[in-house]
Amino acid sequence: MTEKVALIAGGSRGIGRALGLALAEAGWDIALCHRKSPAEAASAAAAIAAMGRRVISRQCDVSDPEAAAAFVREVEDTWGRIDALLNCAGAFHRVPLFEETLAGWHEMFNQNLHPVFYLSRLVAPGMQRRRWGRMVHFSIVHADQLASAPNLTAHYIAKVGVLILTRTLARLLAPDGITVNAISPAFIDSGTALPAELEKTIQAIPAGHAGSVADAVAAVKFLLSPAAGYVTGTNIHLSGGWGI
Repeated sequence: MTEKVALIAGGSRGIGRALGLALAEAGWDIALCHRKSPAEAASAAAAIAAMGRRVISRQCDVSDPEAAAAFVREVEDTWGRIDALLNCAGAFHRVPLFEETLAGWHEMFNQNLHPVFYLSRLVAPGMQRRRWGRMVHFSIVHADQLASAPNLTAHYIAKVGVLILTRTLARLLAPDGITVNAISPAFIDSGTALPAELEKTIQAIPAGHAGSVADAVAAVKFLLSPAAGYVTGTNIHLSGGWGI
């Protein structure tokens, strides 16, 4: 993994932050962006720099295609390459479908689906020139089941779209040595859940415990590794058996 650059959307907190630190430790340089967590982003960037790796950290709303393009351009102009794209960003809210506002509906697609398209199409040309690249997009457990989601409808549909986009990109980019895969987590304890919520959730997980950010890191590191060079278009359930 020497001299590799990873761009992480949503890299200041949770899974994105853990990925940035783990990849930096493995020798990657990290470009991370965030929407509204400057203190956390600064902390993540400092930790990466302390490992002796190069880091770029920017406040950037990648649901804005021009902002996404500017961020990708900065990274490529500065370091000359982007080898891995990790789409970890994705806001959600719970609201009954018939109480959803038009603004809330559009926000779910703007934050969860559109940036995956924007960033993928921006980084793909460089990967194609180098004939190597990795993209990993985060969806959500249940998305491949096309089940009903009365309180998460827009978010859920957007995450279904992520899976379709992942498979399409995988097919188009496979001839160029680029793999594109999805990870669909259920409950990952990133330290923000209330104890009561965590306890209730664990009772529904067949494995008997919540997932950790380390579980997500392990899955992504596999998909970035040479061992996964023939794995593309897949969707890894990260759920401990919940939701399948």
